[in-house]
Amino acid sequence: MESSTVNTNTESLSEWQADFLSFAIDQGVLGFGEFTLKSGRVSPYFFNAGKFQTGDALDRLGRYYAQALIDSGLQFDMLFGPAYKGIPLGTTTVVALNRDHQRSVPFAFNRKEAKDHGEGGDLVGAPLHGRVVIVDDVITAGTAIREVQAILNKHPGAQLAGVVVAMDREEKAPDSELSAIGQLRAEFGIPIVPVIRFSQLVAFIKARAEYGQYLPAVESYRRQYGVNGGV
Repeated sequence: MESSTVNTNTESLSEWQADFLSFAIDQGVLGFGEFTLKSGRVSPYFFNAGKFQTGDALDRLGRYYAQALIDSGLQFDMLFGPAYKGIPLGTTTVVALNRDHQRSVPFAFNRKEAKDHGEGGDLVGAPLHGRVVIVDDVITAGTAIREVQAILNKHPGAQLAGVVVAMDREEKAPDSELSAIGQLRAEFGIPIVPVIRFSQLVAFIKARAEYGQYLPAVESYRRQYGVNGGV
């Protein structure tokens, strides 16, 4: 697999990332309070990308995903959106790459159930080739990555080059000192590029007095569950 140089600075917050966080709050995608996660942890914030629900919201979201990819320096030849959430995310990202960055790249996605009539098959879109980047919302167990890797294994000319997601929670997975994303980076040996990281969310809250009331709970959660002790 061809190596790529990827920006991994977790603390700096660019203007467009701050804009993304403000936008996520306005859309109700990012909220503060007490939220019980599937893991049983009580989180002081919750991020639900499924609440980007309008044409304007998806258009802007694609711009953020595209910018994250470009800024990362990750080299890629095409995008892949795993069914189902990855399909609209991949679509809006590939459009933004073309419109804003003059990068017209192919896009494909999979069907959950193979089509047995017409053109048939379990894939839609461009033929899989070259360095493929998965576009998804969040990463928990890495199921989508493993499913796409299994698909790519059937196409000798294609290789998994990386993943782009909306947010890296940067918190330890159960029974591990690594985050879920950290575990998958180690397992697959690929870059995973988030639009925003939890450490950047903390920096955003610190810089804005209107969200100051949430800072103690957010920092406490980071100390308790953050990778490397939240540093």
